[in-house]
Amino acid sequence: METIKRVQQCNRRHFLGGAGVGLGAVALQCLAGGDQAFAAKLTASHGTNGPALAGSQLQPRAKRVIYLFQSGAPSQIEMFDHKPMLQRLAGQELPASVRMGQRLTTMTAGQSSFPLVPSKFAFAKSGAAGAECSELIPHTAAIADNLCIVKSMVTEAINHDPAITFCQTGSQLAGRPSIGAWIAYGLGALNRDLPSFVVMLSRASGRANDQPLYDRLWGSGFLPTSHQGVKLRSGADPVLYLANPAGCSPALRRDMLDRLATLNKAAYSQSGDPETLTRIEQYELAFRMQTSVPELTDISDEPAHILDMYGPSVHQPGSYARNCLLVRRLAERDVRFVQLYHMGWDQHNALPTNLAQQCKDTDQASAALVKDLKQRGLLDDTLVVWGGEFGRTAYSQGPVTAESYGRDHHPRCFTVWMAGGGVKGGLSYGATDDFSYNIVDKPVEVFDLNATMLHLLGINHERLTYQFQGRDFRLTDVHGKVVHDLIA
Repeated sequence: METIKRVQQCNRRHFLGGAGVGLGAVALQCLAGGDQAFAAKLTASHGTNGPALAGSQLQPRAKRVIYLFQSGAPSQIEMFDHKPMLQRLAGQELPASVRMGQRLTTMTAGQSSFPLVPSKFAFAKSGAAGAECSELIPHTAAIADNLCIVKSMVTEAINHDPAITFCQTGSQLAGRPSIGAWIAYGLGALNRDLPSFVVMLSRASGRANDQPLYDRLWGSGFLPTSHQGVKLRSGADPVLYLANPAGCSPALRRDMLDRLATLNKAAYSQSGDPETLTRIEQYELAFRMQTSVPELTDISDEPAHILDMYGPSVHQPGSYARNCLLVRRLAERDVRFVQLYHMGWDQHNALPTNLAQQCKDTDQASAALVKDLKQRGLLDDTLVVWGGEFGRTAYSQGPVTAESYGRDHHPRCFTVWMAGGGVKGGLSYGATDDFSYNIVDKPVEVFDLNATMLHLLGINHERLTYQFQGRDFRLTDVHGKVVHDLIA
């Protein structure tokens, strides 16, 4: 019987786990503070979680990424992709030669008419390079020389959830690791006292019943769970369950964690399960965050002129402006990847009114973040990305009136912009047709955007892989090319 038990225990997982105990013990010693010199060396070179890419990295241009994701799909026609031809063709049908039989959503597929509708908003050239920006985004227009505006983005999905999932994970199907998790896995953390991947959400004037954002969008998928995003909330407890319960002193918590680590180390020595190491690491990180998170979210030390730069809503916890300020504070503290989702860009009707308010909520703060990073010397090694999951149609969804119209989902073309982190400022890249319906020059797929982001961080997107269920997975799957034209 004893022999049978030993054979049962010697499976593949236990064998590999046992073989790795020596390395795991070193990591545990580092996490527990047993070897401070080694911990400092590891943090300085690759961060506390890496490196997953030792020996295969490129020369990085950026250390960190800020992704300002505008959930719901901002209309490129009203903001960045000026189409004067639509003024002359207003009310006419979208030509069949332009549509070319491309699919429509169920929301407009039943329409008998697809009337073209021009933007109600004026455009002007901005910056030395003459980037065209609408009157809706005057603050963004003022920093146009810092922006790399990509007008020729194209995606695969036509509905929100698969399209957002595709942008964030490289797959329309849920369950893959998010881009922030991939980067955390590949490069590790720069700051031992904060997560390497932080997420924030905001919503102000957007549709109250807009599509939800699920936590899986910043999940780690099949990667170790230590790489998933940590959501920073706007309430009294920015991170749930971080504070000690009543009657539990810091010393008592420290003693409890030490004893728990001893038990988990014993469990790891028997099972070899890497998630046991993750559990120890996350307990230790949470203990350090009890000090680092309150200091991060306390903006009382920010000068008045900085607060004014972000706009009046910066004083409102959870607002886009407040979150943009916190993003800058996270960048100062070397958080590797910050994702700010702003919800409510889904204007199927009443677009002129709703889009104008949405831009009012976000334009000043987005521009302030870029300016603030630049004046602090952080923009050079911080890549800022702004964009949504797809674009909007040139034809109206529903009736058109003198004051109002709507636009449906449009995956064939949309606009994103980037700043800092090694991209070319003052560049408008790619072009769409006269209807902002099809790309006519330099298409950029979502896979290409993600590959370029990784490249700027010094990662070869084809080498950042993880074996799962017998296959090597990567963020860009079997696709993606680096768009070198965007890189300074």
